[in-house]
Amino acid sequence: MKFGGTSMAGTERIRRVANIVRAQAARGDQVAVVVSAMAGETDRLVNFCREANPLYDPAEYDVVVASGEQVTSGLLALTLQALGCKSRSWLGWQLPIHTIEAHAKARVESIDAEALIASMEAGEIAVIPGFQGLSEAGRVTTLGRGGSDTSAVAVAAAIKADRCDIYTDVDGVYTTDPRIVAKAKKQKAVTYEEMLELASVGAKVLQTRSVGLAMKEKVRVQVLSSFIGEGAPPADDLPGTMIVSDEEMDELVEKGLMERQLVTGIAHDKNEAKVILTRVPDRPGAVANIFEPLAAASINVDMIIQNVGRDKGETDVTFTVPQSDLARAQALLEDRRGEIGFNRIITDSKIAKISVVGVGMKSHAGVASSMFRALSDRGINIQAISTSEIKISVMIDEDETELAVRVLHTAYGLDAKD
Repeated sequence: MKFGGTSMAGTERIRRVANIVRAQAARGDQVAVVVSAMAGETDRLVNFCREANPLYDPAEYDVVVASGEQVTSGLLALTLQALGCKSRSWLGWQLPIHTIEAHAKARVESIDAEALIASMEAGEIAVIPGFQGLSEAGRVTTLGRGGSDTSAVAVAAAIKADRCDIYTDVDGVYTTDPRIVAKAKKQKAVTYEEMLELASVGAKVLQTRSVGLAMKEKVRVQVLSSFIGEGAPPADDLPGTMIVSDEEMDELVEKGLMERQLVTGIAHDKNEAKVILTRVPDRPGAVANIFEPLAAASINVDMIIQNVGRDKGETDVTFTVPQSDLARAQALLEDRRGEIGFNRIITDSKIAKISVVGVGMKSHAGVASSMFRALSDRGINIQAISTSEIKISVMIDEDETELAVRVLHTAYGLDAKD
């Protein structure tokens, strides 16, 4: 079971979480719990680091920011004990959770789970801080923002858990953001592949790395809400959304528990910015000269369009980067103007990416044309397009985001029936 920052925000909410955990353990299950820091706490700790030293040492930064989860894991163990449960906390270095790569963005390599499993078999509820681990050099590491989801999936894989329940402030995965489309439907199940695409294009339900790890380790994940009343159905009765393999999805369809859908969800992301380089030389290596320095600076490039070449052997190249990286990307490209040979940089941060995701696209034609026609009929201009096997994304003006999401939700028949 994993509980996020909003679920752990204060002693009253931690008591609510403890009651949910106790109810699960009372069903005879061996339970491990992974917790996030209290909502807003990690930001507060990060600011302390910046104030102490703007050029902070990432190893010491990890020591500071990992403390948020240490506090909530201890508090939850104490609260469970007060409710009469046997419980103890296990910090990342005590298991240990071995990580590799850089501080502040480490990756889980392995978890020594023997002592943890023995403790659970003895009837103890294990409480583990998310987001933290131990480096090869014996230092505390953190997994990057949102890393507690990844911690939970990694622990579930290490102890071969039947299921990993991720409790959050939403009660499942919807066809789109219910705040934009009131008729959005909660999905009973989505595939790993679909969830990976939805997470990568703006759906905020699960962190991308956690879904990728669940897919690799075949961990069944359920997304559900911790903000539930006393009489709510237990997690075993599947009140949330299950993230499952293609094979399990086929079984659910065969049993009549799920309908086969062409489109699973529509996601939107307003955190992208557009960059246009004009009059780039139309020759081999020119595009590499643009994107190599961005890759070296760990700036993710998403959509890329190279326009048809001009008569003078020149072309315009358009691409998108995260808004937070726009200034850095612009400065890097300006530094290399001579090497790349472009004329002007034009940027626009008032754009949005709208994505339609569904595993049904693999076997059905016409999904793209339906998207383009629906947007066209409402006068929404498409500035760029990118596709994968189960996803189509378009770049549009930011002001038209909500309209586009509503139009597409209706066009693909996803609106809930009254």
